[in-house]
Amino acid sequence: MPATPALTVVDEQGLDGGVVERDVMIGDVPGALWVPPSTPAPLVLMAHNNGLPRTDARLVARARWTATTHGYVVATVDATGCGDRPRPPAVDRARADLRRAAQAGEPLGPVLEPMVTALVAGAVPDWRTALAVLVELPEVTGPVGYSGWAALGIALAAAEPRIEAVALFAGGHVPRPQREQVRDLTVPLLLLLQWDDEGNPRADALDLFDAWGGAEKTLHANAGGHLGTPVFELEDSGRFLDRHLR
Repeated sequence: MPATPALTVVDEQGLDGGVVERDVMIGDVPGALWVPPSTPAPLVLMAHNNGLPRTDARLVARARWTATTHGYVVATVDATGCGDRPRPPAVDRARADLRRAAQAGEPLGPVLEPMVTALVAGAVPDWRTALAVLVELPEVTGPVGYSGWAALGIALAAAEPRIEAVALFAGGHVPRPQREQVRDLTVPLLLLLQWDDEGNPRADALDLFDAWGGAEKTLHANAGGHLGTPVFELEDSGRFLDRHLR
């Protein structure tokens, strides 16, 4: 068994509300950590769709709000293929095919399938390693939640019994392996769906929700496009996590 890597703090700053934001390295994986003023607290893993970087403004805003308002320790990492990390060759090939398909007005699903499959396969080991390190921090206690990128969240929930609740964004492609995994997942689910999401057929999200193996599942659907998720869904997601992690 490989040794568990160390967590190194690269930079640290205090935020309003007493939250401490840390840039960290977990072995060679860059990440970020938001620690509320009252600890120990449950941990929420937060990932953006399809490997966008941990510094993405929307992810950072969600993480800061979740730590400040609900008092969770929030963590994210740039796993293999995500952010500035090296991408598997299959991802680079798929990205090039995706650009060509978009320019030609062709269906994107057949191109997204290999790209997201490769991203998830590369990301899961790094996230699992990070989780093993993070749960040992003195600031962390209790169950673990997940919020964000649906394909990764499904794969992690299938592999990690420590994850006890997942809030997923339906606005991203979910590959076939993860669509099959959901049938065996019983952890509570909150699925956020933008009804008019461009390029993400709502039927796919409804099928995923229907196939989820657990009985405790909630679907929130709002009118609007991909970036139109109402602000109040942030609070609803926080209440969902509170129900299952506190």
